[in-house]
Parts: sequence; structure tokens; C-alpha cells
Amino acid sequence: MSATAFKNKTAVVTGAGQGIGFEICRNLALKGANVILNDIDNDLAETAADKIRVEGGHCLACPGDSASKDFIEHMIGEALRMGGQLDIAIANSGITLFGDFFTYPEASLNRVLNVNIAGTFLLAQAASNQMKKQGRGGSLLFTSSVTGHQAHKDLAAYGMTKAAIEMLARNLVLDISPFKINVNTVAPGATLTERTLNDPNYVSVWSKITPMGRPATALDIANAALFLVSEEARQITGHTLVIDGGWSVISPSPDEI
Repeated sequence: MSATAFKNKTAVVTGAGQGIGFEICRNLALKGANVILNDIDNDLAETAADKIRVEGGHCLACPGDSASKDFIEHMIGEALRMGGQLDIAIANSGITLFGDFFTYPEASLNRVLNVNIAGTFLLAQAASNQMKKQGRGGSLLFTSSVTGHQAHKDLAAYGMTKAAIEMLARNLVLDISPFKINVNTVAPGATLTERTLNDPNYVSVWSKITPMGRPATALDIANAALFLVSEEARQITGHTLVIDGGWSVISPSPDEI
């Protein structure tokens, strides 16, 4: 992919203050895109956008609740003001709330459903309507998880939401393909982020049970994401790309280590 692959493109990325979302924003911006970087944490969003601008990318922080329809419309407006059009929308926001199925709180369930499913659906809806209006096509991308494919202890609610957004991507093929909009999903496995690195055993455990010998980096996921929203992937739609170093092929549990 060329260093200017996204020149004159404008992208909205949710949940991007750190980790995978940040790396996606950073690489889009450094390859020429105008990027709207969203995070619910104001300071995190501003700091992340500043880092990208220091490297020479065009990036605007847009802190707020990515599961709010009104705020999503605001983000789309910011994208239009920044770049004149919307070309890429990446629903990366997600919340992981572990809990035993038998006692899982209703409040936790509602929060996971709202952020992971409703936020993805509403961004896809708003972005598709804008792209349809523009008449130039575009790309949608959702961030799923291997837990949408393989059972993982205490993640029944989370895994359910990730499987749901993969089905959303497949279903949207019917609606948005006539307008030259493609939609795909990435499903990361174990990935090194600020959150996972808080676990001192994370690297050693996942290196042992991942066939490729290590957990993914945020850049591994970002590289796949950028391909799927690039011009090179225009004929790919309705698919989920699992990025887990082969873990889901053999599926050993971390509890076995």
C-alpha cells in the first residue's frame, strides 16, 4: 500500500484514544487521510490526536459517546467540515465487561449491548446515508473479536455482541452494495494494548497458546483494517477477517497454562 493510499479521503474512527483504534487512525492519517478520532474520554482523544498531528497527520479529536445517534451525526458533520465528504467509517468502539453468566448484571448487559451493537449499527446507518447521498461509494469496517467465534469464560454477553455485528456486516451487503459501499469486519484475537499489558502474564501465556508464537500488536490489526477500507479491497464485502495468529484454529484456553 502506497504512502498516499488515503490522500483526499476522510475517515471517522470510534473508540480510538488508544490501542487498536489509535493505531488505525495513526496509519490512516500518515497515509494521507483526514481523520476524525473519537473516544468517550476527552483527554485521551485530545492527546491521541495531538500525537498524530505531531507526526504530520491530519487528525481532529471528537470526544463523545459513540453509541449516541445525535453524537454520531455530529461526528459525520465534523468529517464533512474537515474533508468535504465521508469515505470511511470504522466502528471500533467496544466495551468488555467480564462476568459469570448466572449472575451477570442487567446494567452490564445493557451497556455492552448499547456500545457494541447499537453504536456500530447507528454509525453504519449514518455513514451509509451520507455516502449514499454523496454518490461516490465508501467503506465501512466493524471491529469484532475471536470471542464471536469461540466461547471464552465470563464473556457470554461480549461474545454475543461481536457475533451480532459480524451478521450485521453480512446483512448490510444487501442494502448498501448498490451504492458502491462495502462493509467488512476484523476479529482480533489476543492483542497487545494498554489494557492487556496491565496483565503481567499476558504476553507469556498468549505466546504459548498462539500458533504464531506471540499475541498480535495493534499495528497487526491496523494493517488488516487499512487494507479492508482501501481501494484494493473494493470487491471484498460481507466478510470477517480473523487476526489471531492461528489461535482460533486450535483454541486452547488460557486456563490450561
